[in-house]
Amino acid sequence: MARARETRLAYSTGGPVPPEEPGNKAPAPASGRGIRLSLDRRASGRVVTVVTGLPGRPRDVEELGKALRSACGAGGTVKDGVLELQGDHRPRVEAFLQSRGLRSKRSGG
Repeated sequence: MARARETRLAYSTGGPVPPEEPGNKAPAPASGRGIRLSLDRRASGRVVTVVTGLPGRPRDVEELGKALRSACGAGGTVKDGVLELQGDHRPRVEAFLQSRGLRSKRSGG
């Protein structure tokens, strides 16, 4: 039973499932411009640090987000590969990313 390379077998009655091919499954940064740090003002004047362009798989981005939230002592979330931290934590995020060997750049005002 042959199948196209770009498809993934969901269900088959045709026997054993062929093994997945190993490869680099980590996507490039989302924006292609690298990691960007910006501030966003929300309702009632709340400030959120937004980190975009984080490299890696969604699970890797989630783990990095958890480590960043812990390092900054703030809450936040990861939505669609974009990390949001409650408060202005740009200097701490820059230092943390630099310690991990990732380059970041501030964007916006």
